[in-house]
Amino acid sequence: MKNKKLIYLVALGFLILPLACSKNFLNPQNTQGISASTLFQKPQDGISLVNSIYDGFQHDNQSFVLKSLWYNANYCSQDFFNWGADVSYNTYLFPVDFGSTSVYWNLSYQGISRANSAIPIIEKMHKDGVITDSLANFLSGQAYFLRGVYYYYLGCTFGGVPLELNVVTNGLHPRSSQDSVFMQVASDMTIAANLLPWPENLAPGDLGRATKGAALGYLGSAQMWLKKYSDAVTSFTTLIPHYQLMSKFMDINEYDHQNNKESIFELQFSLPGGSTPDWSYNNNEVTWMSSFMWPWETSNFGYTYANKLLYTSFESGDSRKAATVIGPGDTIASPGIVAIGGIKAYAQVIAGFNGKTSLPASHFTGTDGKIINTCGKIGDLWTGDQPGQPRSGYYGMKQWRDPNVSGNTPSQIDGKGNTHIFGDQNVTLLRLGEIYLSLAEAQFQSGDLSGAATSLAVVRDRAWGNTTAPPSPFGPDFMQIMLNEYRHELAGDVSLWYDLRRTGLQVDYIKNTFGITIPAGHDLLPIPQAAIATNPFLKQNPNY
Repeated sequence: MKNKKLIYLVALGFLILPLACSKNFLNPQNTQGISASTLFQKPQDGISLVNSIYDGFQHDNQSFVLKSLWYNANYCSQDFFNWGADVSYNTYLFPVDFGSTSVYWNLSYQGISRANSAIPIIEKMHKDGVITDSLANFLSGQAYFLRGVYYYYLGCTFGGVPLELNVVTNGLHPRSSQDSVFMQVASDMTIAANLLPWPENLAPGDLGRATKGAALGYLGSAQMWLKKYSDAVTSFTTLIPHYQLMSKFMDINEYDHQNNKESIFELQFSLPGGSTPDWSYNNNEVTWMSSFMWPWETSNFGYTYANKLLYTSFESGDSRKAATVIGPGDTIASPGIVAIGGIKAYAQVIAGFNGKTSLPASHFTGTDGKIINTCGKIGDLWTGDQPGQPRSGYYGMKQWRDPNVSGNTPSQIDGKGNTHIFGDQNVTLLRLGEIYLSLAEAQFQSGDLSGAATSLAVVRDRAWGNTTAPPSPFGPDFMQIMLNEYRHELAGDVSLWYDLRRTGLQVDYIKNTFGITIPAGHDLLPIPQAAIATNPFLKQNPNY
């Protein structure tokens, strides 16, 4: 086993090249006779090498981004639910052989290994004159950045994990401490920030690639984990001028606003105009982000449903509510969906109104006898049609709200041969709204109370439309206010639980907000048993 691991990791840098381009990676290539001397002899080889590092995020989006990052961020925070094995996130009782956890662990370390392989190869290509100074910086910066991102989410999810930083390794390292992991993230992001361009200096074809701003965002977040709050303030304030909050919170997740001015790091699955980036992986798995979170009555899936307590927790006048969660009797306020006539324009709703689903037509009929245009009725909640799979009647709104397609029938094709559930969608991992809140927390922890209040006000002013002064934030102390703001700004995004856990107040917050006691140590996910079985130095998280 040890030798097999060694061979695999050494060879990985050469094997990843055929995976680089989304348009061609499925086409078999004859690699017989290829040697190291024939690889990496032109600039495109280096670009393809770096492209492959993104693949971990994009290749298996359903298990990697949705069932690992998104589920952990939102189910563990108790604002969303599912059923079956996925209730583990809400109960914090994870089996050590949980499938999505293993996928997440394996793909993360695959991405890390590819980054480790890429860094010295890019250095040699630069030394040999194959690539220019600027391209070498750009490629190296992305490699360091992506390695840091993989480690960032591993640390957020599992705590301490093995730090694999070399091309040649037997993969049998013990776990480093959580602090050591975030120190490594900070180191990688510092290097990346010095090499990468600002977003405004990216070439159009590089939209979505790592930038200096994204590196500074994750650097500041790592510094927060390390309680280096003054350093985090510097990182956040340096990046902020290069981005801009969307004026309306509702617009952040409009389908035609992907890669908007608030987005700092966004996984690319589609580009404006329906084009696909030629440097990323693309398939219909991205559509599961919406199909899981949208009501069954519109998508024929609707596995994820929202907590009524999230729905009722928003203050009056907070525009984030309508863009975050919808309940019985509510109309969807999404401009794109309103423009096509609202919910009643969706094929699944029309079919239900015409009695062509397992639910009676009355379920889709309003009090006026016409097709319903709300999220169900108070007396007849939209809860789907599958027995034993409970739903609340409340649903999340934080996904790209594609007004053009719905359902998952084979007839809905995107022109690239993919069957759509809810359309091609990017996944935003980091945006400016979160940065402002993290800045407010860092300023508070650094003793700058005035600065903290100002940064918090930027977010709350936008939430109230920048026209009406929001009420004073509610909470017994500033950190309680921050926890509430993280929740209302980030519920349904990909970061809420990680920010709550970063504060160290997550156990009390869940207890006080939901009356749920997290079992000791179970705010962390268990290390996959399969990983422990292959590494005798890898120890399980306590109390698993």
